[in-house]
Amino acid sequence: MRELTEQEQFWQGDFGDRYVERNQGQALISANIALFAKALGRVQGLTSLLELGTNAGNNLLALSRLLPGCELNGVEINAKAHAQVQSLGIAEVWHGSLFDFPRLRSYDLTFSKGVLIHLAPEWLNQAYDQLYHLSSRYVLLAEYYNPAPVEVSYRGNGGKLFKRDFAGEMLDRFTDLKLLDYGFVYRRDPQFPADDITWFLLEKRP
Repeated sequence: MRELTEQEQFWQGDFGDRYVERNQGQALISANIALFAKALGRVQGLTSLLELGTNAGNNLLALSRLLPGCELNGVEINAKAHAQVQSLGIAEVWHGSLFDFPRLRSYDLTFSKGVLIHLAPEWLNQAYDQLYHLSSRYVLLAEYYNPAPVEVSYRGNGGKLFKRDFAGEMLDRFTDLKLLDYGFVYRRDPQFPADDITWFLLEKRP
């Protein structure tokens, strides 16, 4: 049995539980719908997707409304969050670490939103491998961007939030991945704020 990283234990525990409680509400769902509508605007033929790190299901709930015919799947390490997203009845969500999720099939799209920033930097390549190998065509990253790796204090905790060029690192790691689109959502957006998220849509091409 693999020993969980410090960051995985952090999100599996009380802090992860409190995160679920803080992040609720229709305004968040509406902002997610607006973000995904832009980020997936150039995607074609999407019939299945997988989210690595679903938390309580705010992203999947938005996607269920935006893509009513799409099969939704996810992975979540926190038990409270997993129970909540499962109770929505909109997706099949596996309980455990995204690093341990089995590659039994592929999905049209794999994505992470606000998840890579919280992973131990030395484990990022394994996360990139999961996103890449579990996708048959598209990969979407919606994270905090910085051109060089930098650590940021997160609610008074060190070693829990890292910014970097996640998409650029994936493009360098997998030569058949191409940048299809990208964008930014400002936290002061008057209608649909989204905490300074930069998103990158990547596509596998021969």
